[in-house]
Amino acid sequence: MCFDNVKYFVDFSLDRTVSFFIICSMDEHLIREDIFHILRLISSKPDLTQRDLSGNLGISLGKTNYLLRKLIKKGLIKAKNFSHRPGKIKKISYILTPKGFKEKIRLTYYFLKRTEAEYNYLKQEWERLRREKESIYSLKSKAKNT
Repeated sequence: MCFDNVKYFVDFSLDRTVSFFIICSMDEHLIREDIFHILRLISSKPDLTQRDLSGNLGISLGKTNYLLRKLIKKGLIKAKNFSHRPGKIKKISYILTPKGFKEKIRLTYYFLKRTEAEYNYLKQEWERLRREKESIYSLKSKAKNT
């Protein structure tokens, strides 16, 4: 996935500041975000059904099932059947494993770093536009005075 193979893009702005961007394909980013939200929800409410998870995340039930199976296969979560009566619909509880807890922390760190990078970029862009606006106003005022 993208976080495992992080690529950086360096942007040298006109004001000689350097910005770093993490490059991910949109699909990888969205799947990584969905996985993060599933891990977060399971850690807070392990009794959620697939349908509950799907509704909370705003993704299809099929995609939720696919992601849960992927997380189980990777050992990030365990599924426990807690309905013991034959003929009853199986109720499944999802439990975050220690490996899943570590992944949740790693993804939290990743999203915080990404958000910080976006904030810093927008702050630089805001300052650049403010300076550009000031220079335009100063040129206009000089033109009026001459």
